[in-house]
Amino acid sequence: MRADLLIYNIGQLATLAGPPGPRRGAAMRELGLITDAALAVADDRIIAVGKSDALAATIQPTATLNAGGCAVIPGFVDPHTHLPWVGHRAAEFEMRIGGATYMQIMAAGGGIARTVADTRAASLATLVVETRGRLDRMLAHGTTTAEAKTGYGLNLSDELKQLDAIAELRRAHPVDLVPTFLAAHAVPPEYQGRTEAYVDLIVEELLPAAWAHWQRIGSSSLRPWSQISRATGEVQPAGAIGQDVREADRRAWNAIFCDVFCEAGAFDLAQARRILTAARQLGFGLKIHVDEFASLGGALLAIELAAISADHIVTTPAEHVTRLARSNTIGVALPGTPFGLGQRDYSPARSLIDQGGALALATDLNPGTCWCENMQFILALACRTMRLLPAEALTAATLNAACAIGLGEQIGSLEVGKLADLLLLDADDYRMLAYRFGTNLVRTVVKRGKVMSAA
Repeated sequence: MRADLLIYNIGQLATLAGPPGPRRGAAMRELGLITDAALAVADDRIIAVGKSDALAATIQPTATLNAGGCAVIPGFVDPHTHLPWVGHRAAEFEMRIGGATYMQIMAAGGGIARTVADTRAASLATLVVETRGRLDRMLAHGTTTAEAKTGYGLNLSDELKQLDAIAELRRAHPVDLVPTFLAAHAVPPEYQGRTEAYVDLIVEELLPAAWAHWQRIGSSSLRPWSQISRATGEVQPAGAIGQDVREADRRAWNAIFCDVFCEAGAFDLAQARRILTAARQLGFGLKIHVDEFASLGGALLAIELAAISADHIVTTPAEHVTRLARSNTIGVALPGTPFGLGQRDYSPARSLIDQGGALALATDLNPGTCWCENMQFILALACRTMRLLPAEALTAATLNAACAIGLGEQIGSLEVGKLADLLLLDADDYRMLAYRFGTNLVRTVVKRGKVMSAA
């Protein structure tokens, strides 16, 4: 079999191979480890995985990469970021150290409102340049796919400007991006005291306009993918794969989600339900910020509306955690945020997993509470603060994270037919990612079959 690239002499290969869908409960510890392994790539897809000697005898590669006995894992998927913004809020960090709370800063006109003002004032070109720098750092630390939310415009033109930035960057940058429309991030200054009027605006104008806008620009920002048979791993001639498979791939990659910050001081449960119901009717996938500071019942709303994920889940009551574990909604924990805020409480991830739930990890990359582009640090935090095992943390940051943005059939594991997004670590054991912290352990990034960086 011919291949463009053969990566061999892999000391430990974490394939995460298994049945479709997210890993739940104890299955999150099953990494499909192969020692002395190899992996073959044609164009952007994996075409063979197995023992190094066996693949060396059957694969005829154009190029080879000697892994030198290192560990290889899937590329990280970051399913919750507020990626496109302009400016910073270092002064507010200092205020928090001095004792001010997040909600106090927000009530005083800081917080999200500060970044909204900066992002509104910036040109699209400036927004793209500042965001590209963050994407570069994410890629260097191993993130190969990320969700990217709007939410720093809070009006039609500036929310669409953020969607334009996401489209431009996913067209030009190696990191694949999945957009989420978050006009319900906060009530903008011009609507203070008139939250219901702003909800009317979101439902009646912003959501329909955002949906129509993404339908115009989304497809043109998609990258072509090779025609790889998921059954055999062989590159097929044009038209050899069924149109339904190609269209399913295209729909998955061109999806757009809607999110709501369901929280005291932002949007209540009824407002969140109204926005998400309207979004679902238009065709958006659903995600929701819930229980970050106070529990309003958002996790139950996520289950009720069949949202793909419920994110934050810090103050989620125990009975709601049980309901979430039994549902198809993925819980997304963001340990960098309570760390960034200096808080003691973290998501009840251990309880969710032990009850058979599906957990994903994300950075919550944003300028106010968690400016962190490093998923490796998130794994280290998750193991220490939420008692995840290293294998569970890795699953949560790869396969389950991919499922939390609707791409579990495309990425998140190293299996035949999936995109060749993988990381060669400067370590011989995947557990080093959680054991060590503060050092970038990614030696080489392979994105869509292309070697992006190497020591």
